[in-house]
Amino acid sequence: MGFRKVPLEKGEFYHIYNRGNSKQQIFFDDEDYQHFIKLLFVCNSVKQVSFRDDIVEKKIDAFDFDREETIVLIGAWVLMPNHFHIYITFPEEGLRGENNISIFMRKLCTAYSKYINTKYKRTGGLFEGKFKSVHITNDVQAKYLFSYIHLNPIKLLQKDWKEKGIKNKKSVFEYLNKYSYSSYLDYKGIIRPENKISNRKVFPEYFQDIKDFDSEIEEWLTFSDQD
Repeated sequence: MGFRKVPLEKGEFYHIYNRGNSKQQIFFDDEDYQHFIKLLFVCNSVKQVSFRDDIVEKKIDAFDFDREETIVLIGAWVLMPNHFHIYITFPEEGLRGENNISIFMRKLCTAYSKYINTKYKRTGGLFEGKFKSVHITNDVQAKYLFSYIHLNPIKLLQKDWKEKGIKNKKSVFEYLNKYSYSSYLDYKGIIRPENKISNRKVFPEYFQDIKDFDSEIEEWLTFSDQD
């Protein structure tokens, strides 16, 4: 087993991401996105979980699943056609002597890969190796990450927005307000089952209210030449 250049440590915050093997698509329709979103919630549990046995066969909503103790804490997330981003931390010692983030990501990616391979009758690895991680070490980096994650979907609306600037800011906000495959709507105060995925209380409060969050997003859209 390979070692990470930057170890994943208790109480520290990380930007976790991964993409499809050879940059291939990993979400093909709304059902795929919704399944991964449900796995973000269900797999974050000390339990050994089988989506079919624990959710489908019992005919319960995934967000009603009794997870008991969670193994990680998620602050923000977004799904894109061929990749995903998660802002994550864990406050407790690793389960079974392992790292909680690694355990969670293994459960999540394995469950989703099995789902995709079964649904589309495919074989082989879905993801491009093990997940990538960036250690978030300061408030500036962390606050930028919140905006970076939530602005990712704009590339689907205007691919060159960072280089050429936003052509229509109103249409961008309308698009983000309809894009349900991220935690953006949670920060906008929209009540939905997906609210249960995040535990924002343990993350620094960079935004005092929804208006403050909107101002931060608009500022990044204005200075769209940022990386």
